[in-house]
Amino acid sequence: MKNILLTAVLSISMSATTYAQVKPAIPTDDRIEKNIESLLKKMTLEEKIGQMCEITVDVITDFSSPDNFKLNEALLDTVIGKYKVGSILNVPLSVAQTKEKWAETIRQIQEKSMQEIGIPCIYGVDQIHGTTYTLNGTLFPQGINMAATFNRELVRRSCEISAYETKAGCIPWTYAPVMDLGRDPRWARMWESYGEDCYVNAQMAAEAVKGFQGENPNQIDKYHVATSLKHFMGYGVPVSGKDRTPSSISNIDLREKHFAPFLECIRSGALTLMVNSGVNNGMPFHANKELLTGWLKEDLNWDGMIVTDWADINNLCTRDHIAATKKEAIKIAINAGIDMSMVPYEVSFCDYLKELVEEGEVPMSRIDDAVSRVLRLKYRLGLFEKPYWDIEEYDKFGSHEFAQAALEAAEESLVLLKNESNVLPLAKGKKILLTGPNANSMRCLNGGWSYSWQGDKADECAQAYNTIYEALSDKYGKENVIYEPGVTYATGKGTLWWQENTPEIEKAVQAASTADVIIACIGENSYCETPGNLTDLNLSANQKELVKALAATGKPTILILNEGRPRIINEIVPLAQAVVHIMLPGNYGADALANLLAGEANFCGKLPFTYPRLINSLATYDYKPCENIGQMDGNYNYDAVMDVQWAFGTGLSYTTYQYGNFRVDRPSFTADDELVFSIDVTNTGKVAGKESVLLYSSDLVASLTPDNIRLRGFEKIALQPGETQTVSFKLKGSDLAFVGYDGKWILEKGEFRMTCGGERITIQCTDTKKWATPNK
Repeated sequence: MKNILLTAVLSISMSATTYAQVKPAIPTDDRIEKNIESLLKKMTLEEKIGQMCEITVDVITDFSSPDNFKLNEALLDTVIGKYKVGSILNVPLSVAQTKEKWAETIRQIQEKSMQEIGIPCIYGVDQIHGTTYTLNGTLFPQGINMAATFNRELVRRSCEISAYETKAGCIPWTYAPVMDLGRDPRWARMWESYGEDCYVNAQMAAEAVKGFQGENPNQIDKYHVATSLKHFMGYGVPVSGKDRTPSSISNIDLREKHFAPFLECIRSGALTLMVNSGVNNGMPFHANKELLTGWLKEDLNWDGMIVTDWADINNLCTRDHIAATKKEAIKIAINAGIDMSMVPYEVSFCDYLKELVEEGEVPMSRIDDAVSRVLRLKYRLGLFEKPYWDIEEYDKFGSHEFAQAALEAAEESLVLLKNESNVLPLAKGKKILLTGPNANSMRCLNGGWSYSWQGDKADECAQAYNTIYEALSDKYGKENVIYEPGVTYATGKGTLWWQENTPEIEKAVQAASTADVIIACIGENSYCETPGNLTDLNLSANQKELVKALAATGKPTILILNEGRPRIINEIVPLAQAVVHIMLPGNYGADALANLLAGEANFCGKLPFTYPRLINSLATYDYKPCENIGQMDGNYNYDAVMDVQWAFGTGLSYTTYQYGNFRVDRPSFTADDELVFSIDVTNTGKVAGKESVLLYSSDLVASLTPDNIRLRGFEKIALQPGETQTVSFKLKGSDLAFVGYDGKWILEKGEFRMTCGGERITIQCTDTKKWATPNK
């Protein structure tokens, strides 16, 4: 907020902090540093380069017995014995393995690595929402669901459990959490993120880091693993909406929004980071030295490790055409700040990089820096002392305790969007028609990264858990649940995730004649990454026709939306009496839904994204004022209206809440002040509930057109009927700063409107401050 002439008349306070004064993001451990220094002196160039190479397990797999995974000893000897490769990744045979098989495999790799080079290998796996690649482990709701809980404790606990169960297979490194801002519902990976808001992503991802890694990043204990933040950065907003296609993000938005979760997580001790596969304004992220070396390593004084995504150094040549050869691509990426290359299928990286060093194209100082970061990670994980371990001590693996945590997370993540005439909760004794392609599928409940990359093995691997049909049959009695899907997804070799069989809608309509209520489970089948790209965000025509035909029967209709991103459904929302968005709630999602529909649990989830109503009206909650000003006066027919299906933060409950007495301890402030906001929240209904209390700010006048509104805080509280709690939020004045046109953080003198639960107060910043440092 600022008078536009302000810069001419005010002296702006500038921070004197320089990079040299930035304290290490992770405290330096002198013992580890001495070990690294000593080991580096003993290593050959080939051994150093090998540490920078990561190969997929397929390269060392014996495929002679496809049903019984084992390693190929000769290939293992080539990869580790000859090329000194320092890291292996991915799931064998493209499907989840038992913890015993994982432990056996990693022990074999580690014994070879210690024998040949005296340095442990580090194995990495995408354990995205629980132990997704370990059979019989605990799968949690996907990231988008965890964001909908607005419950930091649940996120941290879920990641603690995931770390424990990952370690139970001797795996020390997970490629999580995902903190790409899901600001475009067309994007195929939106469900992996914590939604569209940078603050929610930052808060939840930081909790995930603490859950995965524990309290001391220099000494990861036996129950924790290293994280890999991903994907640095701006991955979630490709211009086309399609995965791994270019983005066009300004440096202002990069710094203020997309960088925010990474900044928070690095300050929370994150040990590694994975780079965005995409291109922004023509520059591939894997080649961007300003971001990789400047923003991450230098500006934050961060000594962690940067790993590429799948084949992305090669992509600089073969896809992005900024290098004429793969060798040149390696030079560009390593000099930009890449420490480890997820190659992943061949070892030419090692040969080319050795040549580049010998030719003086990549300095030895860059190699030593990268290898130091790889070794530091291995020392921090304790792999030199214990490259593998006895998995028998992990007796809580797949336990009832962990299952209850996953069920709780699922219950708090489901979002009630509509409930006309209190059709929900649904009393027992009623006859239910259960229909739709998602009604009897574990694959749909889990989504991608579930037992296999595309999630297509979930129905096979998750038979011990309940589909929606099974959960409702258990809850209401099988005799009271009529299952007639009407629309089904195509299965079998060669079918695509979105393909549907010839619909049998009339069967579902006939079945409705004996039902009291219709529950239609609609949405998406599972997919992951680029295969999930869409050409039309509308829900399939077959599914919409199913809902229309069933609604025409006059029976109350409840829509269950089971989808990884919001599909356009404006035609059928008016036909339903209730709408529940379950997103991708995991193996316990159906049980959670049954509990909520029956009223045995209460809805408390809120949307962590804006649900669009029209395909050409995609928006986020923090839009600019000019996007929603209505009809302008005069002859100019300018009609800008924010027209969405459901707004960010929407979520109903079986009870009601009243907000009041919104206050702040100081009505005026500067950048260095702390403000304490308080509000009283009362449960005015008849049942207990949990409420996510959200605090927003609006910058009323600024030198750059401000966002309409920004989330600044959230807290989750539990209230009994009639109970009142006071919720407090502590903000720094600097939290209300923004990145100006010159790329510098600035807090400007002027008014801010603060909002919480419909209550508003205005506060005044009395002094302008501009930061000289890149980060506040």
